[in-house]
Amino acid sequence: MPVAIITGASKGLGRALAEALAARGWDLVLDARGAGALAEAATAVAGHGTRVEVLPGDVTDAAHRAELVAAAGKLGGVDLLVNNASALGAEPLVRLAELPLEGLRRALEVNVVAALGLVQDALPLLREAPAGAVVTVSSDAAAEAYGTWGGYGASKAALDQLAAVLAEEEPGLRVWAVDPGDMATELYAAAVPDDDAPRPEPAGVVPAFLRLLDERPASGRYGAAALLEGRR
Repeated sequence: MPVAIITGASKGLGRALAEALAARGWDLVLDARGAGALAEAATAVAGHGTRVEVLPGDVTDAAHRAELVAAAGKLGGVDLLVNNASALGAEPLVRLAELPLEGLRRALEVNVVAALGLVQDALPLLREAPAGAVVTVSSDAAAEAYGTWGGYGASKAALDQLAAVLAEEEPGLRVWAVDPGDMATELYAAAVPDDDAPRPEPAGVVPAFLRLLDERPASGRYGAAALLEGRR
């Protein structure tokens, strides 16, 4: 069975994607900082009969990243790496004039540095996979200038560039940066707690990610809405 590593898999998009892959027979290595929520997610995923390795921890910890890759190796390799774990930098979001530099460093460490570190650790197994792929979860804030989203958007823009260069350097892999669009997640609620407008559930955008895996288009940056509509 193919094996996927998914970070930030205890809730939101990460959990929804884990459940969808499990339903397709994928074996999974799941990460999140909250052990309790991650255990709940693993129980739901395991109901599909898939093998699941659960490793709570912080992706900024190099030893933890190595453990994720080692666990995947024991399951058979790494066919898919999903860098989904994210940090905002400030909760709620603030203008750049008030953005704590420590918060910006945290966003960069989680969203960029740790993502690259996990890719580096997983690359030997990804290269051996028949159809190795890396998915980095991006944001429209990486490409558009939204007030208060500067720190988070800058980190996601950096992640997009890393994904683009990785695709150039590793032509044997598929590397997709995916903007999932607005979703009803705890991350968004923490970012803008006063915004209670209805938003789609993360499960609604998972078919966009599955389409990438099914059709394996060229490496690049994709929007979930466009993938759901049948166009790039």
